[in-house]
Amino acid sequence: MTTSGGGDMSWTSKVACHVEATRSAARQARKHRRRHATDTESPGPPPSGFTLLPWLLMGMGAFSNLFQDRTTDPWIGGLGLFTFNSLYIYVAFRAFDREKREALSTRVALAVLAVVTCALGAGYGGTWLLFFPLLGLATGAALRLSHLRPAGTAVAVLAGAVSCYHDGWGGLDIAYATWISAMVTAAIIRLSEAVRELRAAREELARRAVEKERLRFSRDLHDLLGHTMSVIVVKSEAARRLAARDLDAALAQITDIEAVGRQALTEIREAVTGYRQGSLDTELDRAHSVLTAAGIALTVSRTGPPLGPQTEALLGWVVREAVTNVVRHSGAERCDIALAGVEGERVRVSVVDDGVGVVAEGGAVGGELGAVSGARGSGGLGGTGLTGLTERLAVAGGSLTARPRAKGGFAVTAELPLDVERADTRPAVAEPA
Repeated sequence: MTTSGGGDMSWTSKVACHVEATRSAARQARKHRRRHATDTESPGPPPSGFTLLPWLLMGMGAFSNLFQDRTTDPWIGGLGLFTFNSLYIYVAFRAFDREKREALSTRVALAVLAVVTCALGAGYGGTWLLFFPLLGLATGAALRLSHLRPAGTAVAVLAGAVSCYHDGWGGLDIAYATWISAMVTAAIIRLSEAVRELRAAREELARRAVEKERLRFSRDLHDLLGHTMSVIVVKSEAARRLAARDLDAALAQITDIEAVGRQALTEIREAVTGYRQGSLDTELDRAHSVLTAAGIALTVSRTGPPLGPQTEALLGWVVREAVTNVVRHSGAERCDIALAGVEGERVRVSVVDDGVGVVAEGGAVGGELGAVSGARGSGGLGGTGLTGLTERLAVAGGSLTARPRAKGGFAVTAELPLDVERADTRPAVAEPA
């Protein structure tokens, strides 16, 4: 009995735990749906003339007077009521379309509506005077902020004159209600439109931020992988050539390949998270390693004042991209990298090689160095690497030029402020070399 009872209690506890877990999961799902709904809240459909139709109920008093035989000439009153409602609906639905709202037909309909309202109010008085606030509402919706103040004041004065004719000074309440309805309606509708415009602007900014982040990641990934693959290919070729005659040197190249691969993995992770910051010294060391492995002599000249961290990072990108192109396409025997300060608190880095600047007449510089067509010596920036790098430097207030040299070879030159974070970051236009 004890065992059975213990077994029953165990089974009941398990069921209770399962039920509680199911309820907890359902609560979490509801919270997630509510949070998702809040994050992706839709502004809903834009306001339309339907939002102004319920106010026609203010004319129910006049409508009931027609059927209770309290109105003289009910057929004329009924025709006037039908005309007022038709014009009001026409103006209300055109008021939410800017082109239709500003059309002459809408202004004419509003003027006729004012005449009909005055005629009904002056002829019948009483509850018929309540059509004046409806006229103010239609005026505020149709005119908005353009000419609203004089038009709203004129409608209010007209309502006050007709109302005072019937009710004495008590008619000023109708004048006040007419003026308030015109101004408040215009303000509320304009505020609603402004909120929708702000939401649309926020969504557009969010979309552009996503596009900017995707572009940043694609550029970083392109530059990182392009350089890394070039280094791996060059060092692999060097290891293959050395394997037959100098095994230790070949093993050193293979060790470098492993180190480059590991470093590439780290840099890709940093690029994904957006925290990667290049180092000019590191890029110069890598340039020496890869150019030496490719059999290209490197000379580095560095002078000038100290640089800001952002400037060093951007110049590191320039050196990386230029050296990658030297290894890939130049066929050069020598490469010179020079870093020096220039006038106006700026710094210039140039990467020059003695390789093939232009392939042939009407030919092109291969790969990343961009299209160079037509006569010898014409050039431009092309390719994903240099194009993206040019945009980066322009945003930081710098410039980039890349073109064949008259004496042969190719030159990549970049200029930046000494400290990008403190400098005016208006885009600079690259001067022809």
